[in-house]
Amino acid sequence: MNRAISIAALALLLILAATMTPTAQAADENPALGKLRHVVLFAWKEGTPAAKIKEIEDGFRGLPAKIPAIADFEWGTDCSVEGLADGFTHAFLVTFNTAKDREIYLPHPAHQAFVALLKPHLEKVLVIDYKAGK
Repeated sequence: MNRAISIAALALLLILAATMTPTAQAADENPALGKLRHVVLFAWKEGTPAAKIKEIEDGFRGLPAKIPAIADFEWGTDCSVEGLADGFTHAFLVTFNTAKDREIYLPHPAHQAFVALLKPHLEKVLVIDYKAGK
């Protein structure tokens, strides 16, 4: 009986380990790494009105009040003098305490409503997530 329980427990652990991506698993297990950063860059379709871009900015900025899983939020527009933005004009940094908080955020109805507002005006998007290191 004890051996059957041990085998079942081992099988469960193997299944859980297999469901995490190696990157996410390594990041979550490394206590030296900090909060999870979710970086989002937007480039707009030609002709997108300034008023619509402002509405989208306001919509994104409103998400922290609607989604408690967001630990911190900041944003800005490109001001680089290097000319390497490749059409991206808006940068947003969403911070989560854990990967689980990101899992709450992505399918959250408020985030999905924001995505629906954004999509028709988006030429391209770049998203990268990383665990903050020092």
